[in-house]
Amino acid sequence: MKQLWQHPWVVATCNLLLVMVLYTISRLFFYWVNIDLYPSVSANHLLEMLFGGVRFDLTALLYLNALYLLLVLLPLPTAIRNHTTYISIAKWSFWLPNILGFIVNCMDIVYVRFTDRRTTCTVFTEFQNDGNLASIIGQSMVQYWYVTLFGVALIALFILCTRKQWQALTPRKTWVYYVAESLLMVVTIYFVVIGIRGGFGKYTRPITISNALQYTNTPQETAILLNTPFSLMKSLENTTYQHPHYFSNEQAEQIFSPIHTDEIEANERLSSTNVVVIILESFSKEYIGFYNQHIAGYEGYTPFLDSLLAHSVTYTHSFASGRKSIDAMPSVLSSIPMLIEPYIVTPYSTNAVSSLADVLRKEGYATAFFHGAPNGSMGFQAYARSAGFERYYGMNEYDGIEAFDGTWAIWDEEFLQYYARTMSDMPQPFMTSVFTASSHHPFRVPERYEGVFPKGTMPIHQCVGYTDHALRAFFHYAQQQDWYQNTLFVLTADHTNQVSLPQYANAKGLFEVPIAFYSPRWNQGYLHTQGAVSQTDIMPSVLAYLGYTKPYFAFGENALTQEKQHPWAVCYNHPVYQLFSDSLLLQFDGTTLRAVYNYQNDPTLQHNIATTTDTQPLLTYLRAYIQQYIYRLTTNQLTVETNGNTSR
Repeated sequence: MKQLWQHPWVVATCNLLLVMVLYTISRLFFYWVNIDLYPSVSANHLLEMLFGGVRFDLTALLYLNALYLLLVLLPLPTAIRNHTTYISIAKWSFWLPNILGFIVNCMDIVYVRFTDRRTTCTVFTEFQNDGNLASIIGQSMVQYWYVTLFGVALIALFILCTRKQWQALTPRKTWVYYVAESLLMVVTIYFVVIGIRGGFGKYTRPITISNALQYTNTPQETAILLNTPFSLMKSLENTTYQHPHYFSNEQAEQIFSPIHTDEIEANERLSSTNVVVIILESFSKEYIGFYNQHIAGYEGYTPFLDSLLAHSVTYTHSFASGRKSIDAMPSVLSSIPMLIEPYIVTPYSTNAVSSLADVLRKEGYATAFFHGAPNGSMGFQAYARSAGFERYYGMNEYDGIEAFDGTWAIWDEEFLQYYARTMSDMPQPFMTSVFTASSHHPFRVPERYEGVFPKGTMPIHQCVGYTDHALRAFFHYAQQQDWYQNTLFVLTADHTNQVSLPQYANAKGLFEVPIAFYSPRWNQGYLHTQGAVSQTDIMPSVLAYLGYTKPYFAFGENALTQEKQHPWAVCYNHPVYQLFSDSLLLQFDGTTLRAVYNYQNDPTLQHNIATTTDTQPLLTYLRAYIQQYIYRLTTNQLTVETNGNTSR
């Protein structure tokens, strides 16, 4: 019996089982640290997800340990298999991949609070130009010391418990050894393939990230169930964008087309109006008093923005396309949504695209994009150039490194002043955009403002107050410039961030951002309560306001009318597509309608009414929208010029 326990196969099996247990412990720790993100998870449901997660852990571990298993199973002579060097190579082929797996798994315990999903391989492209990444990781390790300690303890326990070496014994008849070991290898490989696929059978498809929905009640809960190595490896597969064939291309075009060809009534054409698009980092609707006056005892953090929104065109239901900064820029400026992965990091990011800058530059506008981070950060500079911006102003152009926040970018107050001064030197009309940065992890404000802004209940709250103050100073300066009265201002946020109110801790609230249009020429604002709008509606709305009459490409629609043609908003909530009307939220995984919620009557999304609600018109539109996006993305038809024959 002792010899059996020393067999290489038995030792390897015990080692893998231990790693499976450690992944389950990590999953429990992940849930404990982020329990506030999942208020509706009961003990029974958590148990269901723990068991469901084993499938994904097994697949990930079989990928990570393929070399180790091969070294264990090869029916080599015992003199080789039992040699110290061979066993040492096998041991390190087991330790290194699994230690790396534990590290990335622990990193997501923190990172999930900013993305609501497990990390995919696009993260390497997102941060490839950020030279301060090591500093950010170091700060996070200190700030979230308890996660760091957990990771160290997990790895130490893993190494201590997997130090046992094997002892392969040759039976009296050598041929029996080779036959038995070869059969064991073949049988094991068969079951390894089954484990990697996630099951067996004629109709079993390889397990993917979307399979996690089988064990969860909401898309956010998939972050609990999945593990990061699995998400990274599955996102490497070149199957992200497959034509869904819901309709023929002609039918999809009839249901929804991103080619805008209808001429606009231009009785009050404002072709010389300047356009300023301000994208606020992490400004959830939750932080803004203007949108939460109905909540008893609510205290907001944006007194200036509240006053500005009261004189703007705003929307009761307005949504971001995604949950990352790089999701926002194409959505806001090019009307290209984030579906599945950020457009900037897809293999199709070199496609020809248009934008507000590209369209208006051809009409004689000067164009520029501003972001106070190091040039190249987040891929913004590359996208700005491909989208038609003539100039890019980043940290390299800003004169005054003392205003650097030490982590990400120039502080918002200084950089917004620089933004305003630079526009004053630009020829009119101009179209510009700025992406703020200070309301971001590690959630600090300049030393001179410590204690000035309400700290609220979360670290980001005082940063929101600081950026609101920076906005006030920006508008105060702008009001004194000759271009101010002749400018349309657009304000939105890239995505949401930390959540404290239950109304926002769900698949709706996590995408709710402000979208507002403001002109000094208007006497008062207007609140749209019907329908839903998204970031992709900004570009068509601006062009409609300017009276632009030429064909252009956009996945959104004019939201400055009383009624949109399709009064809905689409976003991607990994791993489901979401569609919002003014009362319903649909969640569709690409094949099956997973859930429908009436968020007006059920604000915390507790009751799935998919089986009792007629959603066919909404679902038909959503399918056509998805098909048009994937088809045009993969065939390089994201502009009017590259449109070609869309029915081919």
